[in-house]
Amino acid sequence: MKQLFSILAVCSLLLLAACGSANEPAAAGKHNDENAGKKVIKIGIAQYAEHPSLDGARAGFLQALKDAGYKENVNLQVDMHNAQGDMNNNMTIAQKLVGDKNDLILAIATPTALAVAKATKDIPVLFTAVTDPVASKLVKSLEEPGGNVTGTRDTNPEAIKKTMETMKRFFPDAKKVGVIYNSGEQNSVVNIANVKQVLQGGGLEIVEATVTNSSEVKQAADSLVGRADIIYLPSDNTVISALSSVVSVANAKDIPLFCESSESVGQGAFASVGFQYYDLGYTTGKMAVEVLKGASPAQMPVRFSEQLDLMINPKAAEEQGITLTEDMKQGAILIEK
Repeated sequence: MKQLFSILAVCSLLLLAACGSANEPAAAGKHNDENAGKKVIKIGIAQYAEHPSLDGARAGFLQALKDAGYKENVNLQVDMHNAQGDMNNNMTIAQKLVGDKNDLILAIATPTALAVAKATKDIPVLFTAVTDPVASKLVKSLEEPGGNVTGTRDTNPEAIKKTMETMKRFFPDAKKVGVIYNSGEQNSVVNIANVKQVLQGGGLEIVEATVTNSSEVKQAADSLVGRADIIYLPSDNTVISALSSVVSVANAKDIPLFCESSESVGQGAFASVGFQYYDLGYTTGKMAVEVLKGASPAQMPVRFSEQLDLMINPKAAEEQGITLTEDMKQGAILIEK
């Protein structure tokens, strides 16, 4: 009898333990799986290189998604890759993001956008920080892209014109503007062509220095010393990724440094008449939300930032031997970095 009671007691304990273990996961599951019914959106991001403009565009894109209710590790999965300026990496990254069957892919900068567009005709692709998507053959037209690709371009028709006007107003005795760019980047070639067109008959002459990779940027900047009164950098990924090299030359030789990218002003350039790439990325993010809700990229016009601001870095002005006047500061946003 005593043995029977012992067996019954053991069975009772086992039963209670089983009930307890069965109930605990249910309680935990209720807490952890509150978002289980939500579909997880997969977005791949391919970025050509790491520098303030492209980083800003990516940050703006992700913030727009967050503001629309897409939260990482809840209902959004982001797979981010940086090609570090390598064209071969571009293709490898593009193929991976397509193979992983992302719901949407963001391509940051022209070379990366071309690689991703080539890799898929099915997955929606949004680009940003692209200068001329039509000339690059990413879209058929700005109004009707016509395929699975659309996005935002980093050109405002008035930006270069206003920049050159500002140079002439700030430095009326200047005669030559030195530019550094990678002749292999389609976006830079377009930008330089626009600069030449704006400068025609405007009293300023362009002096070119071309590079093929970021290691040549310092030498290109040095080559402009004595040949240019002002240095202007377009939104060239190769050059901007080595911006500090140009800043060091401009500071050492007292040459005013203008950049197309407003983010570059915070990195040592004297001035820019342009927009924030963060805002451009944010606009791209809002387009992504539309696509995720069913909009077709084929019918979604390419957009650009309409806001242009004059930004000046007072510390850079001092480093580059520029006397910052009240006239210069009027209407400008001063970047204290």
